[in-house]
Amino acid sequence: MIKVEFAAARPDGAYALAIPVRGGDVLHDRLGALAEPTRALAARAAEAQRFEREPGGIAETFVDDDGIVRRLLLVGLGAQPGDGVYERAGGALTARLLVSGETKLVVDLSGLGLAGRDSARLAFGAAARSWRHDSYRTKLPRKHKPTLETVVLVGAGDDAAQEWARLAALLAGLDLTRNLVTEPANILYPETFVERVRAALDGSGVEIDVLDEKAMAKLGMGALLGVAQGSVRPPRLLAMRWNGGRAGARPIVFVGKGITFDTGGISIKPALGMEAMKWDMGGAGAVAGLIKTIAGRKAKVNVVGICALAENMPDGNAQRPGDIVTSLSGQTIEVINTDAEGRLVLADALTWAQREHKPEILVDLATLTGAMIISLGHEHGGLFSNDDGLAEALAAAGKASGDLLWRLPMGEAYNKIMDSPVADMKNSASREGGSITAACFLERFIEEGVKWAHLDIAGMVWSDKANHLYEKGATGFGVALLDRYLADNHE
Repeated sequence: MIKVEFAAARPDGAYALAIPVRGGDVLHDRLGALAEPTRALAARAAEAQRFEREPGGIAETFVDDDGIVRRLLLVGLGAQPGDGVYERAGGALTARLLVSGETKLVVDLSGLGLAGRDSARLAFGAAARSWRHDSYRTKLPRKHKPTLETVVLVGAGDDAAQEWARLAALLAGLDLTRNLVTEPANILYPETFVERVRAALDGSGVEIDVLDEKAMAKLGMGALLGVAQGSVRPPRLLAMRWNGGRAGARPIVFVGKGITFDTGGISIKPALGMEAMKWDMGGAGAVAGLIKTIAGRKAKVNVVGICALAENMPDGNAQRPGDIVTSLSGQTIEVINTDAEGRLVLADALTWAQREHKPEILVDLATLTGAMIISLGHEHGGLFSNDDGLAEALAAAGKASGDLLWRLPMGEAYNKIMDSPVADMKNSASREGGSITAACFLERFIEEGVKWAHLDIAGMVWSDKANHLYEKGATGFGVALLDRYLADNHE
């Protein structure tokens, strides 16, 4: 990602110049850094491009800046500051310049009177939008290679650098999550996922424990191991503990589904689009990125992140529809559909998390159901909870961070659909309300008194269209959401 710097005045030399403009600003005044007639020509160019100052809108031209031919970009901030406005402006600038040939961008905030937090958010948008994963592109055309290396913010405010330190930690977490989600399944599988995360957290103060298949078998994790038994890649349970809060305080626990590739098992998926199932570990990726973030900013809270890692494959040893497995909780599960595997690995991970760490608050993240995409598309993640206060806090954090959530109902009418005639429950039911019944399945593994939320993020971890914070591909959804939730409610 690009480097972010702060300065009191515009530097000398070659760079592109960006000037943010609010809806009520007099354009001629905002261009005060330029001499006449350059100022008038730039204003006329913006008018000709129908620049309406909408958030992230850009008018671009070239001007004579004291003898230097300079690319000038006017970027809109809208009429009223709102959620995501500054991130949108920063991201729009990077999207325009990333492969433009420019190596440096100077954003002149002088005269806007922005708070340091807002200036830092603009820088965050610019940096987040620059993330790329070109590791395997050996013949990338020159015109598609990123050139932008540095963004300099001028007149950002006295506390901008301090605010930036927190956001830089979030960027590091996003970088980890996006890389994990993007890697192909022949490179990233349970064992290498653990290696990548261990390396990323080295020296951070995070305590790491790993359970292999023998340890899980000894404990009785029949649901998780049943999913993994069809793959030559052995499963892992990764636990990361950050002790930044009061000594002895119960931790907040986050559990992520980490199916590093999902064929569907014996209930095999159609071939079309199956390559996308490398991101079925997006929940685990987000949990790892969250731990990287909070360790980076030394969050004053005790947190445990758990990644339930397995590969779902259809070999001769794979579990079959109709098999019955015994979970760590002791409850038995009839496997109706081997493609409903995420809830099986989560069942054992949730039970282990509660037994081992005794949380008061437990949140799981999972790319759990295709039904979630049918319900909410790619605009919101699904939110289910047994506690209204927790649900409201997560939804608020989602709005503030841009990782939007929408709460869906639960209840006994849905829960009883998951009853099995031959076991305590079945892992799949009818298509109707599929995301809800999946959440009800998970709730059966939550102990009394534990505040629990389930985030079904199936439509959110990968995007086929660009956003102001990311190019097409891995989004990093969940990292900013959970970091904001912790900051607003537990620090």
